[in-house]
Amino acid sequence: MSDRPVFAVPDAHLIPAVGYPAGQMTIPPSRMFMIKKGLAAYRQKVGRPDAETYDASQGDGGESLPGVPGDILEAALRLQQAQGTAYDSPHGTPRFWKATAEAYWALDPATGWGPDNVAAVQGGRDGLIKAYQAMIRLGTGRVGDALLTSAVPWISYNWGPYAVGMNVLRAPGDPADGWKITPEGVAESVAFAAAQGRKIGGLIITSPDNPTGRTMPLTAQIALAKAALEAGVAYVLFDWIYHWVTDGLPNDINEMLLAFTPEERKRLIVLDGLTKSLGASNIRSAHVLADQGVIKFISSQASHGVIPDFFSQAVAITAYEMGFGEACESIVRPTAESRAGLRRFLGEQGFTYVIGDGYYAFVDVTRWIEAGGFADSAGLGEYLAQEHGIAVVPGVYFSEAGANWIRFSYALPPERTHKAAERFLEGLKALS
Repeated sequence: MSDRPVFAVPDAHLIPAVGYPAGQMTIPPSRMFMIKKGLAAYRQKVGRPDAETYDASQGDGGESLPGVPGDILEAALRLQQAQGTAYDSPHGTPRFWKATAEAYWALDPATGWGPDNVAAVQGGRDGLIKAYQAMIRLGTGRVGDALLTSAVPWISYNWGPYAVGMNVLRAPGDPADGWKITPEGVAESVAFAAAQGRKIGGLIITSPDNPTGRTMPLTAQIALAKAALEAGVAYVLFDWIYHWVTDGLPNDINEMLLAFTPEERKRLIVLDGLTKSLGASNIRSAHVLADQGVIKFISSQASHGVIPDFFSQAVAITAYEMGFGEACESIVRPTAESRAGLRRFLGEQGFTYVIGDGYYAFVDVTRWIEAGGFADSAGLGEYLAQEHGIAVVPGVYFSEAGANWIRFSYALPPERTHKAAERFLEGLKALS
């Protein structure tokens, strides 16, 4: 019998009563899922429900490209049937860890990393949230410190960390270089945070980048990560969710890990998964690769929160064990063809743009914003969707630094990308 109230943890471990959540901004829903509504307005305007429209806003290869091949889904279903529907480990099933470490990454024993360094997560956003929580708990040990991103970050980089207690700090960057984070920018950001009494709990390096499409050579990513660790940044997270969707080879995990000392490797986290490279947006299969201390933390947290389902892991197991280059060819090949065609189109039309690898081009639309009298690219985006049936993502949705830019997705069949680009140009010319 308990005859008095008792906290669940000892007094020394109680969370201090602080009021910061009451002062937080309200986190807005992502506008990514609302952009297409402008296309319905266009169809209504022209009076034809079947009017041709083009969606260059999305990053969903499962909708615009073939998605996960049927034979992989069928093989995954057989694995699910054999596995049954009982609980598994909070951070995945052993066959997934093994397939990820050995068949997918081919981890070199010299790295000291293997299956025990893998955690399955329920998609990239889940993996990121768990990584942020690890940065707080195992890194700076407090809320209110910073996560460092590029000047024009993916929308959810702005709000996911903020939701769990990290302030997002955007590094300085040059639009002529795709707002790439530099070692100098990291040093400046660390000093800026320190002047406010804050530390930097993590740096995100994403290549290929969302939204800009900028790609950083692996040597540059390593140099940036080393500069961050030396400057006192607690963790460096490599978001490689697009790294198979390139004109070259995917990032080499062994080259990256072996560039760091064993102690430095404890402060590295890698996020990867199927959502982009296999068009598996709604399969929600991703994983975190990290030091065992981080993996144990993630597993413990997941046991009281989000546990990854087996089927998403089964899809990955099937794709990894068959050879991932073969598995993802139906996404990577048409995207590469679209990329080449769009790069040629943008160059021939005299646009200022960023296009590396991945799914996206980032295009400067300053002159058309001014010609149309729009405040920024949000107004231009609405105009293009409603008046010309072409949906793109306004760069201002990512940050003010991208206010005069738009993100154009070419995760489409090449012929569809070309028609979308022509419709985009038609809409801009109508303004000028």
